[in-house]
Amino acid sequence: MKQLLSFFLLLISASTFAATNPTVVMDTSKGRIVIELLPTQAPKTVANFLAYVEKDGFNKTTFHRVINSFMIQGGGFKDSGTKATSLSPIENESKNGLSNERGTIAMARTNQPHSATRQFFINHKDNAFLDAQGSRWGYAVFGRVTLGMDVVDKIANVKTGGADKPVQAVIINSITLNAGELK
Repeated sequence: MKQLLSFFLLLISASTFAATNPTVVMDTSKGRIVIELLPTQAPKTVANFLAYVEKDGFNKTTFHRVINSFMIQGGGFKDSGTKATSLSPIENESKNGLSNERGTIAMARTNQPHSATRQFFINHKDNAFLDAQGSRWGYAVFGRVTLGMDVVDKIANVKTGGADKPVQAVIINSITLNAGELK
């Protein structure tokens, strides 16, 4: 019995110290969004995103493209309207088994599959048509919203003008690595 009790205590302590995925807190003009990053499935994409978090925290960038019942896209333009400085493009990790489901975050890119830099989008609904299929590249999912889908909904419902740009800017004040105070 004592050996069985020791075994269970060992299991409990091992699960307590098991590695957890990193999370970031996105502070926006509409509220906070907490995002769990998935480095096991998208290591290069998560490393790229965290490089921007460390470099400039996406400070004072905007959600520049908002399409209700589709997605909200941001991170690439400053609130002044100028393009934010980008690092080199990364390899597309859309064939990682993750799907563009409501609440997931994925990398935006051009028609070239390996062109993603700093722009990302949060899926407002399930968008499986954005997933990789066969030899066709998709849009790499690298995390999921764990808190703040109500904020994503608020952003998705803002009034937009030409090019799906919000009439009133939706600002990303900062994105910071979560120190564990919010889950």
